[in-house]
Amino acid sequence: MAKRLRVSNTRRCANCSGQMVPWFLVVLLVAVGVMVLIAQLGALVDDAAQARTAADAAALAGARFGQASARELAEANGAVLVWFTPTADGAEVLVRVGRMRARARAVRELVWARDSAGR
Repeated sequence: MAKRLRVSNTRRCANCSGQMVPWFLVVLLVAVGVMVLIAQLGALVDDAAQARTAADAAALAGARFGQASARELAEANGAVLVWFTPTADGAEVLVRVGRMRARARAVRELVWARDSAGR
């Protein structure tokens, strides 16, 4: 009679036990690192957008009303006014939000309005 060989699929080698734990830890660390980088990038993008908005608002206010208004509007938008330069026809500003900076320039225009008689 022929002998039957018994093959077990549960254990392929005697010293292979526990090899999944190091691989799982490596994959887990890489995944956590990627998530942290994505969160940091998102925060930078958000700060850049907020800085652009604050710079635009501060430049418009500065062109019309001066440096005090520019600083007030920059702070109302969560930014710090780094510098303000009045120009002949408006103003130029630089604001900072977190690590991001934004620069904007606004031009003051004179608009002539006609009265009801068409003058």
